[in-house]
Order: sequence, then C-alpha cells, then structure tokens
Amino acid sequence: MRSIESWGRYPQATPARVTHLVDRDAPLPDSDLPMLVFGNGRSYGDVCLNDGGHVLLGQGLDHLITFDPGTGILCAEAGVLLAEILEVVIPQGWFLPVTPGTGHVTLGGAVANDVHGKNHHRAGTFGCHVLRLGLMRSDREPLVCSPLENPEMFQATIGGLGLTGLIHWVEIQLAPIHASDIETTTQRFRNLDEFFEVSAALDTRHEFSVSWIDCLARGESAGRGVFMAGNFATSGSLNDRSRSPSLHVPFIPPISLANTLTIRVWNEIYWRRHPTSLAHSTQGYRSFFYPLDAISNWNRIYGRRGFQQYQCVIPEESAGAGLAALLQTVADHGRGSFLAVLKRFGHQASPGLLSFPMPGVTLALDFPQSTDVEQALFPELDAIVQDAGGRLYPAKDAHMAGRFFRRSYPAWERLEALRDPAFCSSFWKRVLP
Repeated sequence: MRSIESWGRYPQATPARVTHLVDRDAPLPDSDLPMLVFGNGRSYGDVCLNDGGHVLLGQGLDHLITFDPGTGILCAEAGVLLAEILEVVIPQGWFLPVTPGTGHVTLGGAVANDVHGKNHHRAGTFGCHVLRLGLMRSDREPLVCSPLENPEMFQATIGGLGLTGLIHWVEIQLAPIHASDIETTTQRFRNLDEFFEVSAALDTRHEFSVSWIDCLARGESAGRGVFMAGNFATSGSLNDRSRSPSLHVPFIPPISLANTLTIRVWNEIYWRRHPTSLAHSTQGYRSFFYPLDAISNWNRIYGRRGFQQYQCVIPEESAGAGLAALLQTVADHGRGSFLAVLKRFGHQASPGLLSFPMPGVTLALDFPQSTDVEQALFPELDAIVQDAGGRLYPAKDAHMAGRFFRRSYPAWERLEALRDPAFCSSFWKRVLP
C-alpha cells in the first residue's frame, strides 16, 4: 500500500495498492479492489483518489506514437504530459487546441476531466478535439472509441472522470500557429459590471481571455480585477523563449502562508500595477498559459492541511447577480484567495456526458483548508450556485454533496451504466446515492 494525494493535498493522502503501468498493450491487472488510473495528480480534490482501492499509476505510458507535422494529428500514450507534447509540436508550427492552466496534466487526464482553457469561447473543451482514443476495460476486449466507433463509450469517457476504464492512447487534432509568442492586451476594471463590459468588447477579438479578480474588494469596487486577452503572434520564432521554473517551495510550512492579510496586500499591489486603459505587449506562451508552473510545488504554501479550490459556472442569464452574491459572501467571510479567476464560457457543446462548462461565467477561488471554509463558507456558496442554476467542477472538488452533483449532472446515470465495473474513485463513492 502507498499513500496517494491530489494537488490540493485535501483530503489527506489516502492509502491504496499501487501498480505502475508501463505497457499500453498489457491487460489490466487482476484485482479484488476497485481500480482507478492516477496520472500526474493535478486534480485538486478526490476525483483522482481511490481510498483503500487499487491505483494504476499511468505516467509510465509516456510515449508519442505518431505525429504528422502536415496535418497536426498527434497520437500519444495517455501518460504523456501536455508540456511534453508542446516541446515536440511547437517547433513544427502546432499547439494544443485547448490547454488548462498547467502543462503538468497528462493527456489521459485532460480527456477524463474534459479540461477547458482560456479559449473556451472559441474552441470549447479538450474533448471537442479528440479524434479517437483507446480504452482498456475489465469486462471486454480493448476498444477504439470515436464519434463513429463505439460512440456511446466515447462520450462517456470524455469527462468521464476515469471511470470507464484505462485510457491507454489518445489521438487529437492540434491547432496551427505561426509563432510561439502571445500578443497580449491587458486592462484593469473597477467592478463586476465593468468586467462584463470589457469582456463583451474584447472576447470576440481575442482567441484567449481570462480575468483575475480581487475577491476581498467591497462596495463600488466589488469584483474589480484585471482582464487579460491574447492571440498567437502572426509572425516570429517558434523557439521557446520562456524561462524554466525559477522558484521552488522547498518545504510545507506548519500553517498556510496565504492568509487574509497577505492576500489583501497582494491584491492591492497586483490591481494597481496594471493599466487603467488597454496596454499591449508580447510574451512567451509559458508565462501566458502557465504562470504558476514557474513555481514548483506551489501548492505547499497552503500548509499541512492543504487547500480546496472552489470552481463554479453560473449560466449567462443569472451570471451578474450570482457572481455578485458569491463575491459578497466570500468578502463577508474574510476569505480571500490568491488565485481568483473569472472567465466567460462559450456555447460550443462538448461531446462528453459530464463536461463542466456551460454558456455563462466561471469563477475559481483557492482557500486554505479549514473547518470554517468547509462547514460555513462552502454551504453558502453552494446555495447561491444552485439557486442560479450553476454547477461545480468535479476535477477541482472535494466537498460537493451528492444531491447537488446529481442535480447538476443528470447524465450521471448514463455514465454509471457505462462505468467499468472494476473502476471507482473516492469522488464517485461520495456523490452517488
């Protein structure tokens, strides 16, 4: 048995039997315990955990299988990191069609959680760009799944939280680029109303957009923040001029370094250092897409108890009032967040059954783990999200009640029917009746 933990380090590390996967053609191991594949552990809550079960470590499946520089079609084993794919394809003029906020996610994890990125309003989720995948199950022969081959299993596996079996290879369509730099546009906004104005004006002109917000601001400044948008440069070098990680958190402090005082000071400095009118610059893709990857083990700053991320999406018709209520509640509790991200989702539907995005606005906040956060703050936030018709992101969740999950994701019953009977997770056991 070995202790396995998620990136949020909450719930605390759980014991599991471990098997290292090294051969994509090998059958699943015989096991008397429920199994689950663990990629690189970048899920924040318990969706990647299998307390007391059998964990299949997937990073050994880390080979590129085929890549056609002419078409941008790439096939790779599921344990390959997105950052490793970029090292190969950028010099050939290609980029990931969708990328989350870290390059340290495995290809299989990107599919299983149907990740989204700064270009959701243009490109949808990662699953929208998956052409085919290989699936190893305990109850039948290996499957090839695509929109035309085993389509029901294809839909269940995209965003299926790793429950339909072992994804052992994935084929995706990459996006063409002419240079690896991003031409960015930045502007701070004074409140939530101004965010919607800036977003409406700039989203349509940029492939990528995201906003940081000061979740401790109150009154007329409630929801103030910084809007950041960008497009790939149309000319320039395909060489990576970004720097490798330059900072490292060497140990876990006894208490969280992220507290109300440090966050309030940081928020004030960060907001004021950005321009009041549109400012343009050019930066490397790493600093634009993966700013936190420059700090290795940054999750340690939250101390021994870890942290939880609260990420929700509010439908368009109720986004303004819902987000205002969420931010007011967070400020009332005095629970600031270093990471406070606001982003508009587009209308492109994912092929996955349990995909998180919907047309609307998503808000993501990080909180040091505490009893007050889980028992006082989160129930209030959940009630606001439910009343607004929104939902939470399973890949980041460690607290959602089963009733809330099942109401938010009515296709859960179809996934349960297609779930590999030998696979389960701590999350699935928590949210099922």
